[in-house]
This record gives sequence, structure tokens and C-alpha cells, in this order.
Amino acid sequence: MTSETPQFLIRRAVVADAATVADIAARTFVETFGDMYPPEDLAFFLKDSYSVEKQAVILSHPDYAIFLLERDGVVVGHAAAGPCGLPHPQVAPGDGELKRLYVLREAQNGGWGARLFDTVLAWLERDGPRTLWIGVWSENFGAQRFYGRYGFEKAGEYEFVVGGTRDHEFILRRNAAR
Repeated sequence: MTSETPQFLIRRAVVADAATVADIAARTFVETFGDMYPPEDLAFFLKDSYSVEKQAVILSHPDYAIFLLERDGVVVGHAAAGPCGLPHPQVAPGDGELKRLYVLREAQNGGWGARLFDTVLAWLERDGPRTLWIGVWSENFGAQRFYGRYGFEKAGEYEFVVGGTRDHEFILRRNAAR
């Protein structure tokens, strides 16, 4: 028996992918953080943040982009980006934000998360360098190291609300002039 090498593809999602985006967003969030929250908080957050309708609105907006990572035609990760909405006093019009970057555990450690991130960074800077922002859980040290390798540094803190739970988050920034 021979095993074939999995084929990976990164593509920009379109409005017709709204259900797929909602599904992968919810599955990756639950896989990554699901055990941290009371079930009612998690259920409210998933319904509020990752509904098919909300994903369709995001996908139809020209200032936002969602990229899907597929392995053999099955979505195993995604990244979302758009204008910065983080609560930091130095956020300026035109600044971009990585909103989400998640890859299912089964597809991690092959370099595809970095390729997905490179793809979303290229989209964010398609018109030239600009200040970029990321919100990351204060206890997610692996993600903080990953983003640090790309020049992102801690610029502030805020609370990320999941139902009735408030998580301590860091705001990371990479200035346009690097």
C-alpha cells in the first residue's frame, strides 16, 4: 500500500462559502478553546460570531477577506482579515487586522499555518505596507512567539468576551515602517 502526499490549497473564500466558513470557524475555535468556557457561554459566542449569515456579510464586504486552507479538498483551516477593530487608542483609519488564524490540529506542524498567514499578510498589504494589528489570548504563548517572528509586538491589552466570560487578551502591532 502506498500513501499519497496530501494536496494542500489556499484559496480566498466567496459568499457561497459562508456555511463552510461558519463551520471551520466554529470547529477550530471549539478545538482550540472550547474547554475554557461554560457550555452556555460557548454556545452563545459560536451562534453570535460564526453564524452563516454573519459570514456571508463579511464575505460580501470588499474590505474583508477570508482564506481557506484545504487538504485534499477538505477545509482544515482559515484566516480572516479586515480593517482594525481592536480597542487601542493608536488604531488609525487604514490599519489592518488579522481577525482569525486557525488550523485544525490534524493539519498543524506542516508549515501550512505559516503559509496561510503569509497569504493573509500579502492581502492586508496589497496596496503597500500599513500598520497591522492582532488580538491574541494572553496565555497563547505559541501564537505570541509565532507572530513575534513576523515583527508583531505587544502594544496593549483588552478583554475578549465569550458569553459571560472575559478573557485577558494582548493587542499586538506591527508598524508599517519595518
